[in-house]
Order: sequence, then structure tokens, then C-alpha cells
Amino acid sequence: MQQPSKRTLLKLASLAAAASAALLAGCGKKEEAAPAAPAAEPASAASVAAAPAKLKVAFAYVGPVGDGGWTFAHDNARKALEKELGDKIETSFVENVPEAADAERVFRDMIGQGNKLIFGTTFGYMEPMLKIAPEFKDVKFEHATGYKTAENMRTYDSRTYEGAYMAGVIAGAMTKSNVLGVVGSVPIPEVIRNINSFTLGAQSVNPKIKTKVVWVNKWFDPPKETEAATALISGGADILMQNTDSAAVLKTAEEKGKRAFGWDSDMTAYGPKAHLGSAVINWAPYYIQATKDALEGKWATGQSWWGVKEGAIDFVAVAEDVPADVKKKVDDIKAGLKDGSFSIWKGPITDNAGKVVLEKDKVADDAFLGGIKFYVKGVEGKVPGDK
Repeated sequence: MQQPSKRTLLKLASLAAAASAALLAGCGKKEEAAPAAPAAEPASAASVAAAPAKLKVAFAYVGPVGDGGWTFAHDNARKALEKELGDKIETSFVENVPEAADAERVFRDMIGQGNKLIFGTTFGYMEPMLKIAPEFKDVKFEHATGYKTAENMRTYDSRTYEGAYMAGVIAGAMTKSNVLGVVGSVPIPEVIRNINSFTLGAQSVNPKIKTKVVWVNKWFDPPKETEAATALISGGADILMQNTDSAAVLKTAEEKGKRAFGWDSDMTAYGPKAHLGSAVINWAPYYIQATKDALEGKWATGQSWWGVKEGAIDFVAVAEDVPADVKKKVDDIKAGLKDGSFSIWKGPITDNAGKVVLEKDKVADDAFLGGIKFYVKGVEGKVPGDK
């Protein structure tokens, strides 16, 4: 029997398909097309809610973000602010902004870029900010460590003297020479208060303490800070503290076989053998609160001064060789500062000329602390500019 060709088979299949289609049509069975989706109505301007604009926040830094101290602490807080508030804000910064007329130019440039909240992070920015604030009433200015305000400019600070006092307690217990050294930056009340508080803390455990000070008249100048630290060690100081922004003092102590503290940030890594502990600042709580105030329309001028109580100041990374009883004393002081049961500046306190500056049992208020221009008993020399 002859097999049908491929062409014949295809033809037969085609005829069968046609017959099947005709049968279905006769029975009234057919596949209906799916209904078309209704056409979308054109969107109106009113139906589309505009995404809220981000608040642009700018920071002016006096030093580099990698200074390991003051500016490093501010920039860490800026990053914490971004993490906390996410897409509600957009932050930026300019580092190494001089404390001079050039700061005004930087602030104006920040405003030109649309920033509505500006943080100036050092004392020397006070006058430039105060000058331009009236010109830009829609911009909110925040000035660190200052004391002058305006309708749209307020101040904020941290109680660094609390960290200095805790460092002093450890220094007083650990010194062998009974001579401490401090590298001072600029002789304003903030820095003088820290030197005095460091000395008071040391004297609370060792009344024999004497403190020497060398001023560099700069916030950030590692070579000058190194020179000052070297001079203090040559003068008999075996433990150093600083109120400058770099890690140069701790590095110098490491090289010279002496001890020192970190300042503003945890500086352990810069001199692990020399490091006794770090008095650190956490600016994040304030930056978060201030920015929330601006976002929520609650921002108002004023002055803020935050410390251990508010989570802005801490003493961390205490060296292993510090005795347990001294560590406990620091912990007790920290707890007392947090709950308000302990006061660093409580009389009787005298200056280094023998004058009583705070009567017995009297606790200094913020007005007193903000105007300190004297050395307490035990600090050698005179405050620069003091007659």
C-alpha cells in the first residue's frame, strides 16, 4: 500500500480543522474577546500630590573631618542625623572654614544652594552668622559655643568641662610627678573652664596636683600642638590633656613615654599605650532635635547647653591599668551628673591668687560658668590677657 505524502497529510489536517470550526459555529459556540480595559482618565494637577521638599541642612567645620577630634565628632553626628531622618533631609558640609571674613562667604554660598538650616561649629563663626542672619529671615542659623542670638539664630554647646573633670580624676590618681599639662587652644571661658575643671577633678583625689598650661592660640594646628605638648613634658608633666582638635598631644605622649587623654572623640588608636581615656562629645542628640524642630515648625531662638544628662558628654575607653576604685569613682560621677545629684563647681573654690570665687556649698550657675576668666588654685600662671 502506498504511504500518503507529507503534502497530502497536511491537506487532510487542514480540511479537518475547517470542519471542526464549522461545527462549533453551528452550535453557537464561539470564543468571546476579553473586554477592553477602560481608558485611564488624564491626571490633573490636583490629583497628584507633590512630594514634600527635603530640608537642606549645611554644616561649616573649622577643621578637616579627619582631625580625629572636634570636627570628626561633628561629622559623625551629621551622619547620625541623616540616618535618623532619612529622606526628609539632605545634608552637606564645608570643612576648613576659617574663623574670619571668609566664613561669611561660605555661609552665603550655603544659602545660595538652598540650605534653610545652617550649623556653624566653632566660636569664631558667631559674628559672621550674626551679621547675615537679618538678611535671610527664612534661614535658621545654629551657632556652636557662642552666646549671641538673633530672631533666626540660636546657640548650642556641650558641657565639655564634665568630661574634663572625669579625666582629671584619673590623671590625679595616675600621675607620678604630680604635675599635669594642658595644651590650650584659644583663651575663652569655654577652654579656661575645661582647664580648671580638669584640675579640680585631679585635686579631688590628689591635693598635691599642679597644672601647667601652654597656649597655641589655634583650634587645629598639629605642629604647634606637638611643640606645646613637648614643652609641657620637658617642664615635668607626665600626664597631658588638651583643648585642641587634633590627636597630636596624645601622639606626642605616646612617643615620649607619657600618658594623655583623647578629646572630643575616642582617640585610643592614636596612642594606645599613652591613652588613659577619652572625654567625648556626642552632638547627634542635639542635631536631631534641632532639625526636627525645623521640620515640625517648632524651631525658636534660644540657648542650649547639653551634657552627660542629655547624652551629649561621656568618658569612654578607660585604660586597663587605671585602678578599679578610680574607675568606679568616674562611674559614680557620671551617674551623679546624669541625675543631678553631683555638681562639679561647688564651693569653696578659690582662684590661683587666693581669692574665693565660689563660697562654701554654693553651686555655680550657668551665668557664672559662662564667664570664667580665672585659673583655680593649682593652675600655674595667668590667663592670657588678664591684667
